[in-house]
Amino acid sequence: MRIFVAGHRGMVGGAIARKLRERGVDVITRTRAELDLTSQAAVAAFFAAERPDAVVLAAAKVGGIHANNTYPADFIYENLMIECNVIHQAFAAGVGRLLQLGSSCIYPRAVPQPMREDALLTGVLESTNEPYAIAKIAGIKLCESYNRQHGTDYRSVMPTNLYGPGDNFHPENSHVLPALILRFHEAAAAGADEVMIWGSGAPRREFLHVDDMAEASLFVFDLPVETYRANTQPMLSHVNVGSGVDVSILELAQIIARVTGFAGRITTDPSRPDGTMRKLMDVSRLADMGWRAQIDLERGIAETYQWFLDNQSALRAA
Repeated sequence: MRIFVAGHRGMVGGAIARKLRERGVDVITRTRAELDLTSQAAVAAFFAAERPDAVVLAAAKVGGIHANNTYPADFIYENLMIECNVIHQAFAAGVGRLLQLGSSCIYPRAVPQPMREDALLTGVLESTNEPYAIAKIAGIKLCESYNRQHGTDYRSVMPTNLYGPGDNFHPENSHVLPALILRFHEAAAAGADEVMIWGSGAPRREFLHVDDMAEASLFVFDLPVETYRANTQPMLSHVNVGSGVDVSILELAQIIARVTGFAGRITTDPSRPDGTMRKLMDVSRLADMGWRAQIDLERGIAETYQWFLDNQSALRAA
């Protein structure tokens, strides 16, 4: 079995590639310098030459609220091109099985909580990441459309907020959890008596460790086609992946403070944007098929912080 993992240098793609290798799978990878996934010609040539048996599409341009607000054209263009090129060229090369990773931001801004799969396309998206969300929705519909027209077995999983070893700790372009780890680490090291977090601290978010996400992705990928189709619909085929538990941003900050050893005050800055007030996945579809998350949040954050400490030199160089 030869599986192409697109995005193997990313946090999720790397975890999936590692778990596939542990199974004895021949994992095909390419760096961004070796293969530009936004280039139709380059992707076509790659698939024609390599002819993988299956594909895991974990490559994407990702970032937090600041990055999405600053680079909206980059986010929609690059993600659309990656999805179109990889999914179409996989089909053209005769690849029958593909797993695409999306995002929980596909759901409407005012969606009832927890978010069910059938909430897709039922309302207005959150404005801060609408371009990225549109691209991820397009990826789902690409997979479903190829399945309907060509009989492929292309599946999509929609993760909640992910974190873990290999995360992006950039002070401006990272997601909330690694950004807070960096901020509290620096405050603890400096002996600061206060850390201010963006927004009111009231929004609630769900977090899933990347190793759990990798396990869930391969669980869905490995499901017999009859089982997958029995639990989904042809044009509503994506599967939510999450822990099923959420915390407020303030509660998250308090956990990170404990893990990093910060003993000062935590204050909030309500002048900064909160984004969506609550995002919690309904993971009953996945649970009914037999999978649940295993890594609790505080343990996962402690493991992630240890990875951060062990890799500070490399992170600074990047």
